[in-house]
Amino acid sequence: MTVVGPFGLHVRDQALEADVQSGLAAVEAGLLEATKSDVPFITDAAQHLVRAGGKRFRPLLVMLASQFGDPDAPGVVPSAVVVELTHLATLYHDDVMDEADVRRGVPSANTRWGNSVAVLTGDFLFARASHILADLGPEAVRIQAEAFERLVTGQILETAGPRDGRDPVDHYLDVLSGKTGSLVAVSGRFGAMMSGADERTVDVLTQYGERLGIAFQLADDVLDIASDSHESGKTPGTDLREGISTLPVLRLRAQAAADGKPGDLELVELLDGDLSSDDALAEVLRRLRAHPALEQARQDTVRYAQEARATLAPLPEGYAKAALEELCDAVVHRAG
Repeated sequence: MTVVGPFGLHVRDQALEADVQSGLAAVEAGLLEATKSDVPFITDAAQHLVRAGGKRFRPLLVMLASQFGDPDAPGVVPSAVVVELTHLATLYHDDVMDEADVRRGVPSANTRWGNSVAVLTGDFLFARASHILADLGPEAVRIQAEAFERLVTGQILETAGPRDGRDPVDHYLDVLSGKTGSLVAVSGRFGAMMSGADERTVDVLTQYGERLGIAFQLADDVLDIASDSHESGKTPGTDLREGISTLPVLRLRAQAAADGKPGDLELVELLDGDLSSDDALAEVLRRLRAHPALEQARQDTVRYAQEARATLAPLPEGYAKAALEELCDAVVHRAG
C-alpha cells in the first residue's frame, strides 16, 4: 500500500498508483504553464498559491474517476487543471472577503499585494481556466458554467444568511453544496466523462463528488477550530473572527437556544463579541474545542462521507473503487 499525494490517500495497486502519480505530475506542470504571463508580476501573483502547494483534492478525484474509462484520454489532465485553477481563483477571492492573513502556510495574496491585485489575480485564473475549457468542448463549458453559478450562488447565500424561518443548519448545508460540493462534483464528472466512461458511471461519480465535497468542507470547519496553523495551513479561528457561522458554531447556537445553559449562552455572547484580539480568539477556541458541538460537527462530516461511499455501490469492484472509498476515510480522518 502506497501513500499518494499530499492528501495522504492509500493506494493498494502499483499500476493505479503510477497512473495517479503521473496524472497529478502532469496537472502540476499544467498549472504552472497556465499561470504564466508575459508580465512577470502577474506570473508571480498567479503562481503564488500554486507554488504554495495544497492537497490537490479535486485533481486527485479527476484522476481516480478517469480509471473507469481510459485514464490516458487527452481531456483528463486538462479538465483536472481547469477544476484546480477554478478552485485556486476562489481562494484569492475568499481571502479578500475574509481578510485572511495566511493561506496554505504562506502570506495570503491580499496581505502581500493588496486586495485589488488579489481579486484581479483570481479573475486572471478564471480566464485561464476558461481558455483551457474551450478546447474540451461545449458540453464541458456548460457543465463548468453551471457549477460556477452554483458556487457563486452558495457564496452569496452564505453572505446573505438564512431567510426568516429557515433552519440555519439546513441553510448552511445548502451553502456548502454550492460553494464546495459543486466543483468537487464536477471533478468526478470530468474524470469519468473525459475518460469515456458510460453515462451511469458519470452520474455515480458526480453524486459521489457532491457528497464528498460537503464532507470535505465540514472537515475544514472542524479543522478551523480544532487544529493549529501548521495542520490547516491557515490561521485557526479565521472563520470565527470574520463572524462566519460554520457548522460547529451553528450546532452550538442551536443547543444554546434549546437548553439555555449559562455556559453555552456565555460562549455565544463571546462569539458575537469582539474577537479581534488574539487572547479573545484563543479563549473562544479553547471553549469550543471542549464543547459537544464540535463532536456533533465531526459526526456530520462522517455522515456525508458515508453517503458518498454509499453512492459508489453500482461501480465495479476494483482498486479504483477501493481508492475512492479510502478517500472518504481520509476526509473523515482530517476531522478526527
